[in-house]
Amino acid sequence: MKLFPGLFFVSCLALLGIRIVRAGSVTKLGSICTVHPSADGVSDDAPAIRQAFDLCGRDGIIKFDPATFHVESVLQTTGLRNVIIDLPGKFLWGTNITYWRANGLPLGYINMTTAWMFGGDNILFQGHGVGTFDGNGQLWYDFTQGVSNLPGRPISFMIRNTNNSRFTGLRFVQSQFWTMAIKNSEDVLLDSIYINSTSSSSAPARNTDGVDTFFSNRITFRKWTVTGGDDNISLKANSTNILIQDSVFHGGLGVAIGSIGQYSGLYERIENVTAERVVCLGTRYAAYIKTWTGIQQGFPPNGGGGGFGYARNITFRDFTLTNLTNSVAHITQCTSFSGATGGCDTSLFQISDITWGPMTGNVATGTLASMRCSGSAPCPNITFVDFDKIATAGSRKISCSNVRPIFTKSRREYNSSKDFQSSP
Repeated sequence: MKLFPGLFFVSCLALLGIRIVRAGSVTKLGSICTVHPSADGVSDDAPAIRQAFDLCGRDGIIKFDPATFHVESVLQTTGLRNVIIDLPGKFLWGTNITYWRANGLPLGYINMTTAWMFGGDNILFQGHGVGTFDGNGQLWYDFTQGVSNLPGRPISFMIRNTNNSRFTGLRFVQSQFWTMAIKNSEDVLLDSIYINSTSSSSAPARNTDGVDTFFSNRITFRKWTVTGGDDNISLKANSTNILIQDSVFHGGLGVAIGSIGQYSGLYERIENVTAERVVCLGTRYAAYIKTWTGIQQGFPPNGGGGGFGYARNITFRDFTLTNLTNSVAHITQCTSFSGATGGCDTSLFQISDITWGPMTGNVATGTLASMRCSGSAPCPNITFVDFDKIATAGSRKISCSNVRPIFTKSRREYNSSKDFQSSP
């Protein structure tokens, strides 16, 4: 039998017990690229994923096998155009914490990084309800032991410079940090998205936001299911014309506006936001707003302050609430460097024209709302609609400072000394 030199070499390696790795691969047929995982089931499939986007990321289709793809290195797939991505399998992120902390791609804001930077125009990314991003997050929760913004802890998936695109039927589990960030994007729909980042140990899954938006316009979140340890959906600097619909939040903090005002002297805004038909199950709030103080202390991501601008024309309506753990509505302008206190009346960031309600359900406390606006920029035009339909445990307190005026639209006015506590 005649052996070719290469085959003889491979045979010798096998006899010596040396593992032969068959890397992930791509099959291209016309404009369709099909991605296959590595044969050994553990090697890095990121090179094959990159190759598929290079070959078919413009005017093409990228199909993944219904298998597990191991992602052991960062991915940057940007500049895409007119592409369909079909994921019936799973991306599983690697466990080399040292690598990820050293090699994450920059978010370009508040000194954070991502494991996958993704973007382009006219993209359809579909997971059919099964396509999964698994961040191997338990490893990170145990490693950080509750430290929130550990340097180098990566966001799983960053959508950047993306327009006229749709992400649908995708699942994200055990994200390393925030599940997603959306930056410098416009006209993007994310629908039927499932997120679950929970810890199975005593270490909390802290700062596992469902998504955070920056410098983006006309973004729609529809039919989201989010279970996590922080903001379910968070809108940050220069997020405008945002729509959240028909979603369910298990635990977490609810819908967050902010935090914002973290960069000293920087003008930012959040405007024209509607969240409607949302179910909150054991969240801390239905929705809340938070800014940094007007005093810079430290630097992002764990410090900052002194930014200014505004958040206005924001509506939270038709929420169904079950056992909220704090209150329905919350405003704070006291966010500051870890461990720092004071400065709550120094922010120049203006919050105005905010409406909570109508809503139904209950709060597992005696507080309906707690609002602490800055004395340097009091909050005008705060409205509660039909809060009389929300049950509480005991009292029905609304406390506020530097809020003027408050409007109520319901059968019951919250203006007695018992129920309505206000300070200048």
